[in-house]
Amino acid sequence: MFETIVALATPPMKSALAIVRLSGDDCFDVVSKIFSKDIRKIDKRTALVGQIKTGETVIDDVVLNVYKGPKSFTGEDSVEIICHGSLLIANEIIQACLAVGARLATNGEYSSRAFMHNKIDLVQAEAINDVINATTKESKQISMMSLSGETSTLIYPIKKRIADILSLIEVNIDFPEYEDIEQANKSMIIDTVDEIHQMIQKLIKDGEQALIIKEGIKTAIIGKPNVGKSSILNALLGEEKAIVTDIAGTTRDIVEGDVNLGGITLHLLDTAGIHEAKDVVENIGINKAKSSLDEAELVLVILDASSELSNEDKEILELSKDKKRIIVYNKADLVKEKEENTVYVSALNKNLDSLVLELKKVIGIEESAFKNPALNNTRQIGLLKKADVALNKAKIDAENDLTVDLISVSLLEAYKAILEILGEENQTDLSKEIFSRFCVGK
Repeated sequence: MFETIVALATPPMKSALAIVRLSGDDCFDVVSKIFSKDIRKIDKRTALVGQIKTGETVIDDVVLNVYKGPKSFTGEDSVEIICHGSLLIANEIIQACLAVGARLATNGEYSSRAFMHNKIDLVQAEAINDVINATTKESKQISMMSLSGETSTLIYPIKKRIADILSLIEVNIDFPEYEDIEQANKSMIIDTVDEIHQMIQKLIKDGEQALIIKEGIKTAIIGKPNVGKSSILNALLGEEKAIVTDIAGTTRDIVEGDVNLGGITLHLLDTAGIHEAKDVVENIGINKAKSSLDEAELVLVILDASSELSNEDKEILELSKDKKRIIVYNKADLVKEKEENTVYVSALNKNLDSLVLELKKVIGIEESAFKNPALNNTRQIGLLKKADVALNKAKIDAENDLTVDLISVSLLEAYKAILEILGEENQTDLSKEIFSRFCVGK
């Protein structure tokens, strides 16, 4: 039995209206005890107007949206109490619900119940939180496709192909007397694994691009003191976020800001100038800068276009050589002759066009990535990679002429990883797959 839970479904702040949500097996009974009308016999979605009371005391005039399970978000009987948007009123309604048998919902419990009642899969459940936390239209669109179920359908063909070959192996092992059943030979297994590998690789590539759209890229701006790092940060952000002076070492801590670049969020980190410092505080800032470099997914190395490379510049280039980076020459307004295929900017004149173009090129997000559904978090992509590793093991085992029952061990591991993406990891009973494909009992 699923006990009735209650929680505020709108932000905890003063507003025109607030919504208190309840869900559970005895939800209608709980609400009937505090509502001016009995809703226990309602058998379809209904809207009602009435009052929430405790005894003879009226808490508020409300509208009730009543949802009869399984036709609700959670799959259970559910009620939304729409009241005036005072937190005092909302909390009094919640306390009234608790007094007659409900309990406070835990974090994510409504979505968890929707998952448990097969109203959504795990990809859709994760998308709920992603939609709430989306900060750009592009990331919201990616998450909405997952929420609608479009992303989950990408997994079904892979799930089916692995289940097909596993079922065939099981039938061959358990029912060898049926000669009319197709044989699961090693050549077939290798061909099937190669086909699935191509499907998974495409999903991984698309997923990694979607992950960038959804979460953005942590981008560190590094360089020696007074080279224009803070000016470039300010120009990219379009605001004076970092303090800019002619004094070297002005920036002593990490200054952060986000910029939307063609639908991709850059999480910019302006760092202290990297050099030998005697000042203790400045040295702390330099160590933070080096730490930010290690954590960054993209690095902008800022050099002074008007002067020769210094030892400090060379040290910075060496420190960043293994990172995805863009080398940017600032103070282009002081340079007459410019080298080809080099990024020049003038932070003073806010001329960053070449940097913006290079950023888009380096990030390399295809236009289709903004429009098509894709698995888009590290858990999902990690499980795809896990399945691919297991499939490759199955192929190697087949090429090494192991028996099909040993090969199937790796295939089953891949199958479980695919099921785990959708939250179906406990549903690995292959008998359903077998009997849906073969008439072995005839």
